[in-house]
Amino acid sequence: MKLTTEHTDGVVIVRVGETRLMYPLLSEFADAVTALVKNDERKVLIDLSPVVYVDSASIGCLMDLHRQAAAAGGALKLSSVQKRVETMLTMTGAQQFIEIHGDEQSALESFGV
Repeated sequence: MKLTTEHTDGVVIVRVGETRLMYPLLSEFADAVTALVKNDERKVLIDLSPVVYVDSASIGCLMDLHRQAAAAGGALKLSSVQKRVETMLTMTGAQQFIEIHGDEQSALESFGV
């Protein structure tokens, strides 16, 4: 899976480099973000800018990662979500739990950066 991370003012930005976030890439993605949370990264921003498709398993995975971050005293947010992906998140109700930001800058600002 194409995935990179970078740190900006206390926020770890996870950049997904795939157009489709689904099985079998999902387990590698989940493992990478879970490892960040376990390593005391409390502010996680997932950049989904290239992602044009997610399936129900991906949405469940994002919800689980959100719960992990919250349980660790942190937050997980999404940025640069394509319209189709945002529609899927809205249809499933995930946006009621996971903050979705139109761009990276507004997401970073929501962390107080």
